[in-house]
Amino acid sequence: MNELTPIQLGHVNWIGLKTLIKKECARFLNVGAQTIITPVVTSVLFYMVFSLAFGGNGRSIGDIPYMTFLAPGLIMMSMIQNAFSNTSSTLMIAKIQGNIVDILMPPLMPLELLTGLLIGGVLRGLIIGALGCVTLSYFAGFSVVHIWAVVFYSVAGCMALALLGIIAGVWSEKFDHLATFTNFIIMPLTFLSGTFYAVSQLPPIWLEVAMYNPFFFVIDGFRYGLLGQHEASIIRGVIIMLVVNIGLFSVTLNMIRKGYKIKS
Repeated sequence: MNELTPIQLGHVNWIGLKTLIKKECARFLNVGAQTIITPVVTSVLFYMVFSLAFGGNGRSIGDIPYMTFLAPGLIMMSMIQNAFSNTSSTLMIAKIQGNIVDILMPPLMPLELLTGLLIGGVLRGLIIGALGCVTLSYFAGFSVVHIWAVVFYSVAGCMALALLGIIAGVWSEKFDHLATFTNFIIMPLTFLSGTFYAVSQLPPIWLEVAMYNPFFFVIDGFRYGLLGQHEASIIRGVIIMLVVNIGLFSVTLNMIRKGYKIKS
């Protein structure tokens, strides 16, 4: 009996999947100063600007100084934005340069292709998040209160935005389309997420909108993990993020299977 090849074993092309993941990681690690260090520095600069604008630690939200409250939101914002950027840019650049065939031609099933792209985006977000936590903890003086919440919401948030990045990259035909997706979907949801403030301060109508914003639950859950403070039900947040990720994963996988805008 002939021995099974790695591609046949378990009907998963493990070699191809591993290669795609390594390619996606190498793509951002080779320019780490731009893709890893810059987002962390940007978060620190945001922190310093808000510290000056609001008079340092003179304000508080509940029992927590405002600058400590702000830090988790800045870290998570940086994580999810870069997870989105990683997957959307890899597809957009491949489509514009005409080498999208290099991704589509290898013997990878749609699920394997999606998994490889997704893991690359999530890993970039998590690396930035880990560095952001270490850096901003020096200024804000926080420590992890609930490690499970930090891990779950970090992975769930990066996964959701990486999937959105794949959807945006597949749908967009040029960078203007990608900018439209970012400006009219990602940014409004980010600024209504409670990154810079407690959502309880919002007018009633916007507070109601925020309660249906998955970005809010990601940041609120992550803040709960680091500070022990939250504004919404943690269980509800877990359920919403699971539903959102399952839904986005299904939509993205269907788009890749059909070759929507990536196969002629």
